[in-house]
Amino acid sequence: MNPISTRYPINELFETIQGEGFYTGTPAIFLRLQGCPVGCPWCDTQHTWDKAAEDQVELETVLNKSSASSQWAELSATEVLAAFKQQGFHAKHVVITGGEPAMYDLRELAQVLEAAGYALQIETSGTYELKVSSATWVTVSPKLDMPGGFLVRPDCMKRANEIKHPVAMQKHIDALDNLLEKCPPAAGTIISLQPISQRPRATELAIKTCIERNWRLSVQLHKYLHIE
Repeated sequence: MNPISTRYPINELFETIQGEGFYTGTPAIFLRLQGCPVGCPWCDTQHTWDKAAEDQVELETVLNKSSASSQWAELSATEVLAAFKQQGFHAKHVVITGGEPAMYDLRELAQVLEAAGYALQIETSGTYELKVSSATWVTVSPKLDMPGGFLVRPDCMKRANEIKHPVAMQKHIDALDNLLEKCPPAAGTIISLQPISQRPRATELAIKTCIERNWRLSVQLHKYLHIE
């Protein structure tokens, strides 16, 4: 496999602490890719939705962003690894997010980064075929009945190591129940509920449901800590 045949549109590249899901608290390099047609109304990264040619910039511009923007730089897998080293990142856990990162073939990126000692995690809506390595930790945050009209794929649900579902009210839990029945995950898959925007009623509902079902609660720790 040629490690420079795929190029990735990168909106952000930074080192922080993973604030959600199974790896909460883990030092991580976040690689945010540009592009997503799913259209979640509550999305807090709407600047990543459109991959416009006029927004393409050099990597230095992306690295020096002072605020969220739709600007993106295109890098090969080997250039991504070089950027990690150039930035002096210490973390060995890489979170590939977006946007919708599963729009892209991530196998070459995984090949290069895993060979260099990194572990990969992808955060996906489950609406695109997953092209990742067998070692990649797959977090599916299923997006149901979104404006983009995309369906959650059974193969994504089956591949998921973790299903992290955003909830605000009971209908979101009911929708997850329906999805789990139609697209059952593999045995042992972690299921967690994440209150949307840390709203008090959503948080109370998520806690109650997690206790009743022995699921996990995912809080957006980074928002409480006011970090990226």
